[in-house]
Amino acid sequence: MTAPQAQPAVTVRVFFQRLSATRRGARLARHLATHQLDAWGIPFGSDLSDTAALVVAELASNAVLHARVPGRDFALRLEHRTDALRIEVADARGDRPLAAQPPATATTDATTDQDHGRGLVIVGALASRWGVTDRQGPGKAVWAEIDLLDSAPSIRHGIGTAGGVGRCQ
Repeated sequence: MTAPQAQPAVTVRVFFQRLSATRRGARLARHLATHQLDAWGIPFGSDLSDTAALVVAELASNAVLHARVPGRDFALRLEHRTDALRIEVADARGDRPLAAQPPATATTDATTDQDHGRGLVIVGALASRWGVTDRQGPGKAVWAEIDLLDSAPSIRHGIGTAGGVGRCQ
C-alpha cells in the first residue's frame, strides 16, 4: 500500500479595499493595485503590472460610471496565486454588464471612434478569462484573471508594452 502524497503548499495573497464610487475612487483603485502588486514582487512598470493596472482601471471605471448606487462604495479585491492574478471589482448594483463583444459594424463606422463603451472588450483582450458573479447582499462582482504560468495576454499580444499603456502616471 502506498502512502498518500502530500500536496505542495500554496501561497495565496489577498488585498481588499472599499473605495468611494467616484472617479477619484476609480483612480485610487488603480494606484493601490499597482502599489500592492509591487509589494508582492510584481514590479511597477512591468508588463504584468501594466496589464493589471489597465484591467483594474476598466473594471473600477465601469463600477463608478455604470453601476453606481448613491451612498454605496465599490470594492477592489486582488488575489495573487501561484498560477494567476485575480482582479475583482464589486458594486452594489445587481444588473449584469453586457457581454464583451467587439462592435458588429465596420471599422469606418463613426461609433468605432468613440472613446467609451469598450471597457469589457479591453478586459476580455487582456485577461485570460473574466466573468460576473452574484455577491452576498445586493450587487455583483466583475472579475478577471491573468494567468501567470504562461505569459500574460498583454505580453503575447504586445498590448501594454509600448508607450506606457495602463501605467500609473
